[in-house]
Amino acid sequence: MILPMLGIARYIFRQLLVGLALVSVALLCVMWLTQSLRFIELIVNKGLSVGRFLQLTSLLMPSFLVVIIPISLFAVTLFTYNKLNTDRELVVMRAAGLSHWTLAQSALVLASAATLFSIFLTLWFIPWTVRSFHDLQWSIRNDISNVLLQEGAFNKFGDGVTIYVGARSPAGELIGLLVHDRRKADHPVTLMAERGALVQTENGPRVLMINGNRQQVTVEDGTLSVLYFDQYTLDFATPLNEEGDRRRDAREMTLSELYHVHKGPVSTGEYRKAKVEIHQRFSSPLYNLSLPLIALAFLLPSGFNRRGHLRDLGLATTTMILTEAASLAATNLATANLIFVPLMYAAALIPIFGGVFVLREHGVGWRRPFLQRMEP
Repeated sequence: MILPMLGIARYIFRQLLVGLALVSVALLCVMWLTQSLRFIELIVNKGLSVGRFLQLTSLLMPSFLVVIIPISLFAVTLFTYNKLNTDRELVVMRAAGLSHWTLAQSALVLASAATLFSIFLTLWFIPWTVRSFHDLQWSIRNDISNVLLQEGAFNKFGDGVTIYVGARSPAGELIGLLVHDRRKADHPVTLMAERGALVQTENGPRVLMINGNRQQVTVEDGTLSVLYFDQYTLDFATPLNEEGDRRRDAREMTLSELYHVHKGPVSTGEYRKAKVEIHQRFSSPLYNLSLPLIALAFLLPSGFNRRGHLRDLGLATTTMILTEAASLAATNLATANLIFVPLMYAAALIPIFGGVFVLREHGVGWRRPFLQRMEP
């Protein structure tokens, strides 16, 4: 019986693997499309290249894989075993003496491999991609050297600089410049010039303006001071472009950094987020096992039914949705109060223990009642 069992397991495993790949790629493409719409304005307003746009959006995809793969596993397991049941292939396998646990081993092997892959993603790869994404997004939004000055539009750079360019000559000269600099909130400055150019220096990008004026209003008494100039240089090398000033999110920290987050240097809310992030990285891969086990627990013990298994499919889908809702609720509760952290693991482990119990409890001694029902 060992060789036929291995052959059957490989047969089911192939169907599950192909289905998982197709569903995961389809869901990933949908997620990429929806997320990429957020960054269209970077192409339209900031002249972002297509290559940089693809690099930026691709860094988001590993974060979605942790959510997509368990759902894909559930859908593929539900579809594959329901198809095997409808085609009466499971009837033959059960008549040959295979238990529920044996029939489920293909899905469990694939789920275990997906769990290990998700652990690699959550513990090491995703923090790196999230950090790279935020660094790239930060440099694009705040470094004028990475973008183009758009004609006829107000171009915002960093936190306080807005530039309007009326036109651009074929030689690259900027015509009709208007610059509003409010990096110093108590001393906002407005500059206008007939023409200018964007130049690169050792200290960073600068805008060179020719034949214009500099206007500044004194906040204390409202006095307007105007300075006319033949040539003026506006420096964009501000501390905003320094990577160290960007506040790092908990999702981009390594495990070691998260463990060493204390209440003193950060706020209470950030401290809770850091601690919840640790537990989420360990609990989220467990759904690669819990969701497929939900599908197996509802389909395998149900037996063959000529009228189909719509009721079992509906119950399995409802249980999966409730499990995902419980996961989200547990994470929100834990973020509000760390005393609820065990709920994050309970939401993932309860379906696993329940599915294993159903498969083992109904797998032993199940074949005889089934064969009795098959007898004329």
